[in-house]
Amino acid sequence: MTSTWLITGATGMLGQDVLARLRRDGEKAVGLARDGLDITDADAVDDALGARRPRIVVNCAAWTAVDDAEEREADALRVNGDGPRQLAEACARTGARLIQVSTDYVFSGDGTGPYPEDAPTAPRSAYGRTKLAGEQAVLAALPDAGYVVRTAWLYGAGGRNFVDTMIKLESVRDTVDVVDDQRGQPTWTVDLADRLVRLGGAALAGTAPAGVYHGTSGGETTWCGLAREIFRLLGADPGRVRPTSSTAFARPAPRPAYSVLGDDRWRGTGIAPIRPWREALQAAFPALLDEKKGSAR
Repeated sequence: MTSTWLITGATGMLGQDVLARLRRDGEKAVGLARDGLDITDADAVDDALGARRPRIVVNCAAWTAVDDAEEREADALRVNGDGPRQLAEACARTGARLIQVSTDYVFSGDGTGPYPEDAPTAPRSAYGRTKLAGEQAVLAALPDAGYVVRTAWLYGAGGRNFVDTMIKLESVRDTVDVVDDQRGQPTWTVDLADRLVRLGGAALAGTAPAGVYHGTSGGETTWCGLAREIFRLLGADPGRVRPTSSTAFARPAPRPAYSVLGDDRWRGTGIAPIRPWREALQAAFPALLDEKKGSAR
């Protein structure tokens, strides 16, 4: 059976939404979780693409444990660097396009304005270095058929994330301290999945050139600002969220102070950038609350 789309990391938060979007549109799609395809295994990757002959592969598989990567960079590199390389090389052999999901962590995080797609990369963490290696491998192996979509601050109903944590904490704590010195763009996985699918369609139609795109919501805020908006949507007092600094939450991996990504490249494809983050969060909230109720049952 020939499949138009193959999704790796299909049981993850983003992978679930990409599959759901494709199936809603009636597209042929196969989703493979890690137990169905280890992207670091070259033979397994060749077999998967050879048997299914996808026209597009969307790689949602990744090592996402940012802090663990500091001590296990070689392990993270196998997943985030070698894995995309295996996929890209297999796509080159079979003629498939590849969409590689990447991250804001490839930048230094000390910017003062949105990073354009062609801004110099300078990762400060092991996670960022491994994701950048994956980007470079895809673009080198597939100069005309490789697409890198960087995203940040993801949340959705299909996995653990900051929004999920704040919804839980609102019900059990009087106040919550949240960092207010990191700026970024909260991005709903449903919105990102939509853009990945649209980008794949445009790639097949020849209306989206290969290269780097940024897939984040419009606008920007801090983690504290996001938490206060979550409390507001819950009908709670946003003042219960108290601002603090990153030094109060020391982590092994440095967090980017500024993660805002520019999205100008979408405009040349006929695909609109993702909507503003507040609008998206409000639209997402019913599904996020339903997922919470389901988990509690």
